[in-house]
Amino acid sequence: MRFIVVFLGLLAFALQPAQAASSPNLRTLEQQLRSVLSGASSDVGVAALDLTTGETVSINGNTAFPMASTVKVAVAAAYLSQVDHGRRSLDDKIGGQSASRLMERMMIHSDNRATDMLMRDLGGPKGIQEYVDYLGLYNFRVDRTIARLLADKRDLWDERDSSTPLAMVDLLRRLDKGKALKPESHSYLLDLMARCATGRNRMKALLPWGTRVEHKTGTLNGYTSDVGYITLQNGHRVAVALFARGGSDRPRTIATVARAIYDGFTRLFSWPSFGAMVTSEGHK
Repeated sequence: MRFIVVFLGLLAFALQPAQAASSPNLRTLEQQLRSVLSGASSDVGVAALDLTTGETVSINGNTAFPMASTVKVAVAAAYLSQVDHGRRSLDDKIGGQSASRLMERMMIHSDNRATDMLMRDLGGPKGIQEYVDYLGLYNFRVDRTIARLLADKRDLWDERDSSTPLAMVDLLRRLDKGKALKPESHSYLLDLMARCATGRNRMKALLPWGTRVEHKTGTLNGYTSDVGYITLQNGHRVAVALFARGGSDRPRTIATVARAIYDGFTRLFSWPSFGAMVTSEGHK
């Protein structure tokens, strides 16, 4: 019996998402990020993953942070998954508006009412959580509607409606690899995220002009976040989750970290490997 318990414990550990530790090739970037964050007054969580090679960097990657409006990525994906299975359509009317219009309002303008209308159509927070569980995500909780979350007393350390940076990046990875959504739905979601009109002073602020970013922001009193995809000049795409709570100048901190991630991943795949640890995919 004891052997079975130990075995199940080891199995559960093995099934956990990507490790919190950064990839060996990105230890220099991790040190740089720690140096940047050492001067920040906020509690910051960072995770970034090269979707081609799997190289990862994280700071507080397994710490739970509020998702706020970044949960809308999961809501959009849950609805599009239903479209893929023929159970719903983007032309469906919800509260007198088409689902496609509600999706645009939710993802581009971060409209909370549109989000709750879509969430309610999908079975409420429970329905979104069931989709997240179906994808096999850990440390990703959907407990309340946006209206309920905003009405409740604010606690930025409440584990309800939270995600770790690594869990959010894992969601982005699964959506990008074509296993969660069909190509048409995946492209539709990326187009919405590319048109995000909020948070221009966050992830995008310090990146080179013309850098393609598909993202979704989150904001609460005392909390700022930005999650999504950054495309590097070499064509590699990096999934990024940046959460910051408390302190001051959170948008600037997020912008600085995003630029460090951009530069760090670019340098990694610009160096000659000399037969070392950079994979052959990094030279395509």
